[in-house]
Amino acid sequence: MGTSGQNNAGLLARIRLWARAVKTDVVALYLAARDPRVPLLAKLVAGLVAAYALSPIDLIPDFIPVLGYLDDVILVPLGILLAVRLIPPALMEELRAEARGRLERPTSRATALVIILLWIALAVALLRLFWPRPGS
Repeated sequence: MGTSGQNNAGLLARIRLWARAVKTDVVALYLAARDPRVPLLAKLVAGLVAAYALSPIDLIPDFIPVLGYLDDVILVPLGILLAVRLIPPALMEELRAEARGRLERPTSRATALVIILLWIALAVALLRLFWPRPGS
């Protein structure tokens, strides 16, 4: 394997570490939004960032070439940076440690199913509310 292959392997490893850190921070921000020790402004920003990062709905849909991933690569990390700056450092480290512990647990398929069903119910309710009725 040449230098190019080693560089690519190193780059992929760094990207995986970065993605893992972002995932940990998103979970930590979710926890921060619910923690009474976090200042109100930080709670609001943390909650918005976590909700957006965890939501399947994007500001720019992923199927749009290049632009679709800008929110995932730029907006979410910038939101994380802002939220992390608003949370006291010692508390943020505590939240990150708790987030790492939660990420190591097995995931719940039942919870995922409930969330998917809630999104479907919301979509159906919105369609019924806004879909034109015959004769209206």
